[in-house]
Amino acid sequence: MSKMPDKITKLAEIIKENGGRAMLVGGCVRDSLMKIEPKDWDVEVYGIEPVKLREIVETFGKVDAVGEAFTVYKVGHDLDVALPRRERKVSRGHKGFIVEGDPSMSFEEAAKRRDFTVNAIMRDALTGEIVDIYGGREDIEKKRLRIVSKETFPEDSLRVLRGAQFAARFNFDIEAETVELCKEIDLTDLPRERIWGEFEKLLLKAERPSIGLKWLYDLGVVDQLFPELKALAGVPQEPEWHPEGDVDVHTLMVVDEAAKLIGDLPYAKQVTVMLGALCHDFGKPATTAFFDGRWRSHAHDEAGVEPTVSFLDKLGIYTIHGFDVREQVIQLVRFHLIPGMFYKSKPGDGAFRRLARKVEPDLLYRVARADSLGRNPDWLPKEKWFKAEAQEWFIERVRELAIETEAPKPILMGRHLIELGLKPSAQFKRILDAVYEKQLDGSISDLDAAIVEAKRLIAD
Repeated sequence: MSKMPDKITKLAEIIKENGGRAMLVGGCVRDSLMKIEPKDWDVEVYGIEPVKLREIVETFGKVDAVGEAFTVYKVGHDLDVALPRRERKVSRGHKGFIVEGDPSMSFEEAAKRRDFTVNAIMRDALTGEIVDIYGGREDIEKKRLRIVSKETFPEDSLRVLRGAQFAARFNFDIEAETVELCKEIDLTDLPRERIWGEFEKLLLKAERPSIGLKWLYDLGVVDQLFPELKALAGVPQEPEWHPEGDVDVHTLMVVDEAAKLIGDLPYAKQVTVMLGALCHDFGKPATTAFFDGRWRSHAHDEAGVEPTVSFLDKLGIYTIHGFDVREQVIQLVRFHLIPGMFYKSKPGDGAFRRLARKVEPDLLYRVARADSLGRNPDWLPKEKWFKAEAQEWFIERVRELAIETEAPKPILMGRHLIELGLKPSAQFKRILDAVYEKQLDGSISDLDAAIVEAKRLIAD
């Protein structure tokens, strides 16, 4: 078992002195059994009345109490303390529950409200005794997700998406009866922030996100929520990489490759690359046709913008930590073919600098590289695998020009024109833009040259 924070042991001792019992529950128990270090801890307290529990918890310093109908006490950033509770579904939506805390509740009843058996295991915080009423440890050993209760599981439709992201993160299978139940659950009541919460874990916490994405298809999530993903199935790929020939197969391979390329990025840019990889071929369903003896997808890059916008709307993706994720994902879809095109045409420096005004070249490189490497199915001999030479050439040129994250800043500014005797007017922008274009082309590289060109434009 993983080492608990000392405050949990101290809390459990005080609870025992007052006639109660502190049980670790949920993901922290599951992760410990799987030899994964828990980041957060959840404690359910049995045999202590609500008023007394609050008094005990408040001895640990400032405590944040959250929840209207049922109180959860947050002790620091990593510990939640609560009474065992029962939930009754009374209306549609994720808020349509009546929640009741009951310190006299049995372990069996408390665990029954959990989604999967692997999350229904309890552990005594003092003795380490495991209470596993629904067989979660066996399911961990068998790498299997199985529901706790047919009656309670469908009450929260988010659990279907949770199943997909757990399967991806832990490389688990999902038991057949659970799969069939998930297919019957209506998901249309889910708000986008809850959908994104599970999608985020699937994309960023799994070594192979494709496992979870495949389950989104198999559990019926794609049918109900994501027509953009559904449309990829059955669309033939252009080259003959896959016997199946479907774009969805390639997309899942690309997402797995992208997951290998984001470890050094900040969170917002990790999200951007993963969503760019997932959406990059959204334009193919509308543009793929068979002509000249092969399948082709003419202009699928531009055609992918509209379905990408629709998809991002469903996830509520806009700006994250000050970074415009939405705009960058859209541009990654629009320009994901450019590194390969530049490799063939070998344009001048200006083309690279202008591209950097529209999309971050480093992020574009990562999505394009994943796209290239995502053409290597297991059945293809390794000597024939795509090597991403075009993308490596592209990022080398980008680094030489020092434009990995943005285009060069303009050398000539409005204050320089004022110093030349010009008064602010519409003419300002025309002059500044014209000088900047020459800067992008490389014919202007310092302020002296920029001012000479500005004087010429003013004279003209």
